[in-house]
Amino acid sequence: MKVCVVGSGGREHALAHVLARTAEVVVAPGNAGIPFSTTQPVNEIEADLFVIGPEQPLVEGLADQLRKRGKLVFGPNADGAKIEGSKSWMKEILVEAGVPTARHGVFTEKEPAMNFLENLSDLYVIKTDGLAAGKGVLVTSDLAEAKQAVSEYLSGKAFGSAGKRVVIEEGLTGPEISLLAVCDGQTAVPLAPAQDFKRLKDLDKGPNTGGMGAYSPVPFFEESMVEKIMNFAVFPTLEILKRKGIDYRGVLYCGLMLTPDGPKVLEYNARFGDPETQVVIPRLKTDLVELLAGAASGSINSDPVFSNEAAVSVVCASELYPEKSRGGYFIDGLSQAMKMKGIDIFFSGVKRTNDGLVTDGGRVLTVTGMGPTLEKARKLTYKAVSQISWPGMQKREDIASNFYLYKDE
Repeated sequence: MKVCVVGSGGREHALAHVLARTAEVVVAPGNAGIPFSTTQPVNEIEADLFVIGPEQPLVEGLADQLRKRGKLVFGPNADGAKIEGSKSWMKEILVEAGVPTARHGVFTEKEPAMNFLENLSDLYVIKTDGLAAGKGVLVTSDLAEAKQAVSEYLSGKAFGSAGKRVVIEEGLTGPEISLLAVCDGQTAVPLAPAQDFKRLKDLDKGPNTGGMGAYSPVPFFEESMVEKIMNFAVFPTLEILKRKGIDYRGVLYCGLMLTPDGPKVLEYNARFGDPETQVVIPRLKTDLVELLAGAASGSINSDPVFSNEAAVSVVCASELYPEKSRGGYFIDGLSQAMKMKGIDIFFSGVKRTNDGLVTDGGRVLTVTGMGPTLEKARKLTYKAVSQISWPGMQKREDIASNFYLYKDE
């Protein structure tokens, strides 16, 4: 079977890496660090299965276009991808499905938004309604900062049209979990849970990013909890989508917070998470081609099985990320890191020169290490990361260091 992975980041590299175990793979457009990359337009590629990675082409209807040509596609049509493309619509789905979520309001005007903020307490969450590359979220305990963000979002200064409608939520507290479910339009099966790290700096300081690292499995999130989330969140959500005539075939990414009042859904995404994919998918023992092709054709045959090994990923980003990116720096130490047993490097923001790979984006690469325990996987990952450098490289030093904090709760 020939599989075309659509996208150009570390997520797509990881998907291609695992799909290539049992299939011929191309990645469009990919990047200079992904071996299977092609500049051929997606609509000109002949493949048996198309796997769409990023949210933007899903929201813009690429899956619809490919299906109209009779292609087998893993990824929802535009009507289903709206669950990520519009946070306000996603909240409507959660409420309709009876899924626990944060108290919230949706606003296009400044005055009612400010009034709503003033009736919240302690922690404020401001989100763009539209897509903002994973960065259109502010979490703050400072009311003045929250009000300033609302003003900048609604004016279009911060995120353009994506922010001219905002979702304001009460802040929730507790550990966050990412649970990805593979859906075939009728039912869904869960992948292994992961925990990701969204803030730029250690101890969850600094601005939100697309993700600075992740690990899987999550010791404090047991199998019984996975089953609970599927039953109270994923299955009811799919049922509502079906009632609306939406045939959802793709990933439903469930972002959860384990609050003192129980699990609550923070958001849904319509695609594989990045960097969660880089820790979840390499642990998969099941044939990924068979799993995704089955979902795309409307019939998942079995639950996925995962290795007992743990995986830890650390994202290495450019100097000015997430506000800007500064490229053109030679990436030193790659060959040493890539030779290490148990290490995979998934590339996102790179290009090739005569001297080798250089930085060419915000998040440049993800280093993933596998080991028999989280502690050993973490040590291996950071050993590999220590080999890699370029001027201004940013990384967190605390990925997976918190895995023991909640295991007895």
